[in-house]
Amino acid sequence: MAKKAKGNRIQVILQCTEHKDSGVAGMSRYITTKNRKNTPDRMELKKFNPILKRYTVHKEIK
Repeated sequence: MAKKAKGNRIQVILQCTEHKDSGVAGMSRYITTKNRKNTPDRMELKKFNPILKRYTVHKEIK
């Protein structure tokens, strides 16, 4: 059973912005946590995309 969230930390999913436009099969997603109080807006990070084999911008979804 999943743990009940304590405080302001929540799990978010980051998805690659360049991958869907490239036409290559598959998907690049990362799961991470963020502090809702310090970062109320959607996150944007540069992460490594193993399918495209380079660093790309990943944005928070949902």
